[in-house]
Amino acid sequence: MERPQRRYDEQRAPRPDRSPGGPRGDRPAYGDRPARPGRGDDRRDARRPARPAVDLPRHVAYQAVAAVHRDDAYANLVLPALLRQERLTGRDAAFATELTYGTLRHIGTLDAILTDAAGRDVARIDPPVRDALRLGAYQLLHTRVPAHAAVSSTVDLVRAVGTGATGFANAVLREVAGRDADAWVAKLAPAFETDPIGHLALAYSHPQWIVRSFAEALGGDLGETTRLLIEDNERPPVHLCARPGLADPAALADEVGGAPGAFSPYAVYLSGGAPGDLPALAEGRAHVQDEGSQLVANALAVAPLDGSDAHWLDLCAGPGGKSGLLGALAAQRGARLTAVEVSEHRARLVGQATRGLPVTVLHTDGRTVGVDPELPEGHFDRVLVDAPCTGLGALRRRPEARWRKQPSDLPPLTRLQRELLSAALRAARPGGLVAYVTCSPHTVETHVTVTEAARRAGVPADFVDARPLLPAGMPGLGDGPSVQLWPHRHGTDAMFLAVLRRG
Repeated sequence: MERPQRRYDEQRAPRPDRSPGGPRGDRPAYGDRPARPGRGDDRRDARRPARPAVDLPRHVAYQAVAAVHRDDAYANLVLPALLRQERLTGRDAAFATELTYGTLRHIGTLDAILTDAAGRDVARIDPPVRDALRLGAYQLLHTRVPAHAAVSSTVDLVRAVGTGATGFANAVLREVAGRDADAWVAKLAPAFETDPIGHLALAYSHPQWIVRSFAEALGGDLGETTRLLIEDNERPPVHLCARPGLADPAALADEVGGAPGAFSPYAVYLSGGAPGDLPALAEGRAHVQDEGSQLVANALAVAPLDGSDAHWLDLCAGPGGKSGLLGALAAQRGARLTAVEVSEHRARLVGQATRGLPVTVLHTDGRTVGVDPELPEGHFDRVLVDAPCTGLGALRRRPEARWRKQPSDLPPLTRLQRELLSAALRAARPGGLVAYVTCSPHTVETHVTVTEAARRAGVPADFVDARPLLPAGMPGLGDGPSVQLWPHRHGTDAMFLAVLRRG
């Protein structure tokens, strides 16, 4: 396939109230490319065969979405590489980003609409054409791109990636354009009164089992569940962590043009741009980290502790964000952190993230406590278990994850979580503290896992009320002793925290 042409004269604008994947504000919409004097004459056409005119931002978005579905790629990895490769910046990069992430978030609803509009299941549509139609339907239903521009540009894209399907694509997209998003939901979703989970799943593009797990974790409150689903479909802000002793949060906010965080004493909200280009990150004064992750790591560090406080342990350290914060805090208090990571690649990332800090990185399995001589039992004063989990608490940041996770993922994960927490409790000295953290609100990964692990650990342990370990005035922390953070309540990922003290 030949490289698509950039349509420099085409402009586009996401609708302010429906642009979870891109920037806000009104802008002119993409349109047809006008004729330009002195360009595109017959002599040039005679020298080179005609090729489909697909604008570059849309083509980049298509490549990213196709890679996610074809290669099981991760959007947060493949899209930046494509933007660099095609040298897209500014509004072009923002539009490609909006289309990619917005389409991936809304796949479930878009597929239901395309199935109805096409008169056949989307699984029967050729994959390249299917991904192009998804991008087109997203533009029609969730942006201010005019219908004629969304249809024509998508037909151009189908012409480039799916031979012979342009008539089909044109007919399907015109059918999609006949209703707005709310009207499609009204037509296709089951009635809320008879099937609230099914209705919410289609209306807000989440698998039903995830909607059900969110509702259960929220005590069956479907109104609050709806607010969570809406927040999951919004574009999340970038949070920085100003490393204690290395950066002042207020000064860092001024330096990067951001704002201090609402809750974490180290958080800075970044207003835009590429965080990887910031000098503070290159110099190790800060790192990218969701404010919720900062809060749960800091909770372990500030929890009252009697006796020695020199040996800290991060039992599942990769890729190193929490180790970076804990390492910086340990440096201020004369402590040393041991960071354990079972993956060799992620262990290297932890080493890079903690360079210059009092951190020892071990490439080993955290469950080898008591077997590995560098992980003795009863030795550590503070232990963090940031356990591998389904990641349901970070779906707004990883839009493709909601479609990849399955209920069948839970049994092996919860078994691993229990084993790691049991190892952490053995690693803690009598009187030492263990913080169990997951980026998931699923009750099986949170309350069930921590209760079962504490019961089976073979060492006595008592729960510590985690609420006082978070900043005063934080709303919606529940009844304790554990804490569940939420995107719609706190603006963070849905982090779970339980703190235990070994007897």
